[in-house]
Amino acid sequence: MIKFLDLEKINNRFRSEIDSRIGKILDKGWYLQGDENETFSSNFANYCGVKHCIGVANGLDALNLIIKAFGFGAGDEIIVPANTYIASILAISQNGCTPILVEPDIGTYNINPNLIEEKITDKTKAIMVVHLYGQAVQMEKIWQLAKKYNLKVIEDSAQAHGAFYQQKRVGNLSDASAFSFYPGKNLGCMGDGGCITTNDDELAAKVKAIANYGSDRKYHHIYKGVNSRLDEIQAAVLDVKLKFLDEDNQRRREISKYYRENIKNPKIILPKTYDEKSHVWHVFVVRTTERDRFQKYLQDNDIQTIIHYPTPPHKQGAYSEWNNLSYPITEEIHNTIISIPISPVMTDSEVKKVVEVINGYI
Repeated sequence: MIKFLDLEKINNRFRSEIDSRIGKILDKGWYLQGDENETFSSNFANYCGVKHCIGVANGLDALNLIIKAFGFGAGDEIIVPANTYIASILAISQNGCTPILVEPDIGTYNINPNLIEEKITDKTKAIMVVHLYGQAVQMEKIWQLAKKYNLKVIEDSAQAHGAFYQQKRVGNLSDASAFSFYPGKNLGCMGDGGCITTNDDELAAKVKAIANYGSDRKYHHIYKGVNSRLDEIQAAVLDVKLKFLDEDNQRRREISKYYRENIKNPKIILPKTYDEKSHVWHVFVVRTTERDRFQKYLQDNDIQTIIHYPTPPHKQGAYSEWNNLSYPITEEIHNTIISIPISPVMTDSEVKKVVEVINGYI
């Protein structure tokens, strides 16, 4: 079986260094807000090209904390792509704000910048862009709209660690960005983890305090905060793996290029990218009107697949108030997408087999 993502094989490459770093943490007996967090936060900030990186418990918390730190709440609207993973939308509604859904571009799967302005009202406070599947959003028009209407721009960078737009990495394309380090991400830890990146000194200080029970120093609480911290072990794991992120992303690009050049089945619609450096191929998503049959065919031929994601947010029970709404492009995407294997540890023979099997589908 060609696994969709072989996490054991991915992480075993770094086993000895991770063991050593964790051993030092155990010897030190310091598990939260210590040297490992400081080291990783500094290194990841430098990697993204930003002034600040604040480690938090997970990607959803990172989005939540950004919105909370900006002071957005009831009556405020935040624009977000309709086809995103539900976490992007949950963070908005959990802060009492109203998510305003915008259709994606059918080619890139990212939010369509040309459809945003018509959704802006006097209640709009921010545009949340999601670099979906690993491809950086084309930001130029979004920056123009943010300036024109005095809006904040928030990045959901959970799937796009290391992707570029105009010589800058994601995480440095907005007022603040949220990352997830869920184990399956391009940069993944061994549990839950996340961070916030920003160049805004005031926002960074506020986020850091809110995430630590609203405390700016021990037993001194200036906000009604939460508990959301990246632990020392996960920070150490991430710091070890960060050194290899660009190399891993390049291997993903090589596999993607081979897929895009060699999959020739007319029943399969391949993903598009406007620039090779803009995409880190967190997942390689194809579309077909015969998804169930195609997925079974691949399974029968020992190729594991996953659907990212089968049901759009506006059709979920959690947002039943939206269930009668229609977002046809989003629905088309969610009804036809399927993700085939792509990872930095796939062998050339595995990649070729995936192509051969897909080309043999009739």
